[in-house]
Amino acid sequence: MSETTTKNILPNDGDVPARILVIDDEAVVCLSCKRILSGVGFAVETHQDSRKGLSDALTDQFDVILLDIVMPDLDGLEVLKQIKASGISAEVVMISGYSTVESAVQAMKRGAADYVSKPFTPDELRLVIQKVMERSALIRENLALRKQLEERTGFEGMIGDSRPMERIFSLIQRVARTDGTVLVTGESGTGKEMAARAVHQLSPRKNEAFIACDCSTLTPTLLESELFGHVKGSFSGAVASKKGLFEVAHKGTLFLDELANISMEIQGKLLRVLETRRVKKVGDAYETEVDIRLIGATNRDLQQMTADGEFREDLYYRLNVVPIYLPPLRERKGDIPVLAMTFLEQFRRKNPVKVMGFTPEAMYLMEAYHWPGNVRELKNIVERMAILCDSERIQPGDLPNEIRQNEPLPLPQSLIPRSWEQFKEYKRQVRDAAVQDVERRFLLEALEQSHGNVSRASEEVGMQRTQFHALMAKYGLQGEDV
Repeated sequence: MSETTTKNILPNDGDVPARILVIDDEAVVCLSCKRILSGVGFAVETHQDSRKGLSDALTDQFDVILLDIVMPDLDGLEVLKQIKASGISAEVVMISGYSTVESAVQAMKRGAADYVSKPFTPDELRLVIQKVMERSALIRENLALRKQLEERTGFEGMIGDSRPMERIFSLIQRVARTDGTVLVTGESGTGKEMAARAVHQLSPRKNEAFIACDCSTLTPTLLESELFGHVKGSFSGAVASKKGLFEVAHKGTLFLDELANISMEIQGKLLRVLETRRVKKVGDAYETEVDIRLIGATNRDLQQMTADGEFREDLYYRLNVVPIYLPPLRERKGDIPVLAMTFLEQFRRKNPVKVMGFTPEAMYLMEAYHWPGNVRELKNIVERMAILCDSERIQPGDLPNEIRQNEPLPLPQSLIPRSWEQFKEYKRQVRDAAVQDVERRFLLEALEQSHGNVSRASEEVGMQRTQFHALMAKYGLQGEDV
């Protein structure tokens, strides 16, 4: 790993180097770590006394803490426990001997980011530090993005920075300025009502009423009365006259959710209201003029329903003036980290829970999950984990079974290394596989941002075009495939 590569992952601004604290009772280990890491641009401090090292660590002035497991007076696991209990932001990497690898694994379950085994080579140490720094930088980037997205106004809690969501935000802003009828489609749980509220909030009608009606919860008779109103005595139980939602929403916005469930008879009356902007109560002889902005929503294919004769074609075209399609969460997985962190922060503000975030491993599994319940399911699961998790960060073991199914299977007994050299080779293979996965995703993201333009993609990520092309060839990628 070159010096330039290491400096590129330093989390501080400008030329200020990242700070690393080494706590190990062996002087030779402290000196080796300082020599290796100082040589690639890190600012390194060392302590052979575990108590003094802990005191220094708790100042929260370090980015990474290298911590020996076996030390006199205060062992590494106890130091790790106190560091994690303090809530400082530094990542902890455990230093283990041959006989303490199992303890290192236990330390990772308690919040350590990684471990390095003695004796280690300079490349092994630099690689572990690089991986931890990159992962930490990714988490900070997600947190910063979440904060930025939370500061958006007018979207009624809609969150996302993926390209599909950016297009939706742009479309909402454009359509909101008009009175055009909007049809929001998408699977259950994608946030169709949020999109409708965002349109209303950004429109000139924002200071008037936003009235929502779920058309799937009422019988045809009750729905007709709910939408259009009725006069006293018009049907059994009509003991008094009642305004319909069209009248209540006058000057504002009426949102009809799950309108695919409306009967053919009511579809005809709804079409007449949209064409004439006049509504007649059930049992009334007169029509009342209404001024509303209509937004419809459904999780069904209205075009197919029209072809099947289950939905009026003329009403479909009247509703589908400006279509807004909300993609399922599995089609915008890049939004999962920021959504999860946002939901966690919202829950933490209202409830006294210990959890502060997610481990990268847990987030990886969450991104790999297909989320059939979409954003609603993600929010519910985040709140459940926040309640049940006993540590500061949600780990793979805290995830529901359906998400943990994406976790790699345990290594078969026959493949467990029998020697130190075999173990190091296995670690190298695992790391190479992980790097290749990230490398491929890195290329795809760069190509996506440049709309498949290889020259622009390589320039934006700071690579030579030939080097970028070579990596694309390695994974069989073409610019036009993106």
